[in-house]
Amino acid sequence: GSEAAGEQGQEEEAEDRLKEHMDNLLDKSAKTRQVALQSLRLAFSSKTLSEFLLERRLTLTDSLEKCLKKGKGEEQALAGTVLALLCLQMGSGPEGEEVFRSLKPLLVSVLTDSAASPSARQSCATALGMCCYIAAADVE
Repeated sequence: GSEAAGEQGQEEEAEDRLKEHMDNLLDKSAKTRQVALQSLRLAFSSKTLSEFLLERRLTLTDSLEKCLKKGKGEEQALAGTVLALLCLQMGSGPEGEEVFRSLKPLLVSVLTDSAASPSARQSCATALGMCCYIAAADVE
């Protein structure tokens, strides 16, 4: 019994940290946003969080959109990576498709922006390909 309670506590603590990182995506400081993106990248790539993310996907998508629009270089590259991981977490259902559809124009915009950093463009290209493969319902 106490082992299960300990596990439950750890899970809640991890979710609280994730919520904090998601809140930090809207911070004024670019460094804070980058740290939050790095933490989310690590969390999304090391654990299945689809249940947790399902109810927060719209908020997270909005935050990633802001990072892609207003961020520069490293922040845009990290946001692209986190977006690809979010798509992986959401899977091929309607939720993943919704995330992809809402951010596809922005990914294409960063990808084709010659002023954007090469790492940001590469990350957005990877995210576009990954999300398209996983979540695009339209074959075209």
